[in-house]
Amino acid sequence: MFTVVITAMIVIGMATLLYLGRGRARGSGGRGLKRLFGPEYDRAVARHNGDIRAAERELSERVKRHGSLREQPLSPEAREHYVTEWAAVQEQFVESPQRAITEADALLARLAKDRGFPDGEQFDEQLAALSVRHAYFVQGYRSMHTAAHDQSGTEEMREAMVEARSLFEALVFEQPAAPDRRRPQTPDSQGHAPWPPTRRHAKGSST
Repeated sequence: MFTVVITAMIVIGMATLLYLGRGRARGSGGRGLKRLFGPEYDRAVARHNGDIRAAERELSERVKRHGSLREQPLSPEAREHYVTEWAAVQEQFVESPQRAITEADALLARLAKDRGFPDGEQFDEQLAALSVRHAYFVQGYRSMHTAAHDQSGTEEMREAMVEARSLFEALVFEQPAAPDRRRPQTPDSQGHAPWPPTRRHAKGSST
């Protein structure tokens, strides 16, 4: 009888530890996803109408599909070419905002592909892969892609290009995935500083 009681207590104890362990694993997984995806985590939750489990399933699937992806380095020549192209597109925005943002969207897609991410022709898949490595920067790319394919106002397009520059810099200069908020944005090869948030670049607007 005593042996039966001891055995039952051991079984109950092991079951309790297993349950608590699984609970901690689930919590750790959620915290890990939130730490990895940052603002993308909150966007996924909002997209799923507050359903955290559904959002975490989506984000876990992104990690499963793209977590093993290795970013490919750029040659110095390729890096210089991309920086020059981005500067030219930025200058073009003054005269032709729609054309500039369309070209910037295509340029960022090519850059991501050259760094080893999926082809930009499958935008959602490319964005999902980018979000695993550069979650803090992908919203700008998303906004720019939307502005490039929809009817958007000049100010919306300008803001999208300003925001997308962070992902461009992260990819072209091979910067860490987590942003350093103290780091000033890097000027381009022609010495142009990033557009300040309050400056307008539409033709005929005040500076």
